Amino acid sequence: MNIFQLKNRIIEKLNEKRNDFQTSFDREEEMLRVERNDNGKGLDIALSKAVDKVKKDENFIEEVVYYIDETLERMKEEEISLDASAVYPVIRSSSFHKKNKKGDTFVTDDHTNETRIYYAVDFKNSYRLIDEPLLKTLGLDKEALRKLADENMKRLPVSYKKESIQENDFYFINHNDGYDATRILNTQLLDEMHDDFDGEMMVGLPHQDVLIIANVRNSVGYDIMAQMMMQYFAEGLTPITSLSFSYREKKLEPVFILGKQKNHKRGRDE
Repeated sequence: MNIFQLKNRIIEKLNEKRNDFQTSFDREEEMLRVERNDNGKGLDIALSKAVDKVKKDENFIEEVVYYIDETLERMKEEEISLDASAVYPVIRSSSFHKKNKKGDTFVTDDHTNETRIYYAVDFKNSYRLIDEPLLKTLGLDKEALRKLADENMKRLPVSYKKESIQENDFYFINHNDGYDATRILNTQLLDEMHDDFDGEMMVGLPHQDVLIIANVRNSVGYDIMAQMMMQYFAEGLTPITSLSFSYREKKLEPVFILGKQKNHKRGRDE
């Protein structure tokens, strides 16, 4: 399946669910834009990244359509109440746009040179990034928003799968709740893992739906981490950064690793 076939399949299946939207396609960027007819709000889907996943699993089309449908539904003009939703921090690339389509500035905080913290109102199946007008609607100032989001973040469950490769341990946090990368803000989690590691602690957030933490004990481990980061970054629908971070003294420092070795033998220990 190519990008144009995927575009047509997505539109076809979305038409089965609703008829209140319009689409446009940027051939150069290979980006599908889907917008509501009533207010022009919408979202962009990077088809170049989605088509690779569809080739491996055609059911992924259903996931994309479900995501689009839920997002469009939440983009109705409606009053947002904190009684019916929760606020969480979300991590985005530092190059992610700072304003929405209407020109309203998103509420953000600095994180690293590669990443920035945004904030979102959660609707269980989707969420909306908080801009300055919405912050006022919610009746919060930035400090109150930051505190509320931090408290909610700390309550997110944390589980992982462990994979050991040539004496290096890799931990994959993947709850598919939209906040896997957000868990990098859980300093208690990072500190506890750091204290248990006997090698260098590396952290990666290649896209929104995975957080990779590694106990690197030798040079092969750095190479494997670099390969993983590039692979996950290329596959993610919401990519963040392909760079890894070294975690020491409670600080994240970006590290550029040039991976050279290939086909490392893997032994899984979950």
